[in-house]
Amino acid sequence: MKIWEKIKQQSLKRILLGVFLGAVAGYAYYYFIGCNTGSCAITSNPVNSVLYGSFAGLVLVFK
Repeated sequence: MKIWEKIKQQSLKRILLGVFLGAVAGYAYYYFIGCNTGSCAITSNPVNSVLYGSFAGLVLVFK
């Protein structure tokens, strides 16, 4: 039973790390490349960029 708990914890850590790194990458994209005019749906708002980056990080973890 202890091995199964360890595997579950590692998976959770991996998922959280992927989501966190994706969020950081999304914010970095907004900050350095983002759209100033407001016409870009994702990059004109930091919240949207972070959410999109978090989702991308989650998808990459499950690849």
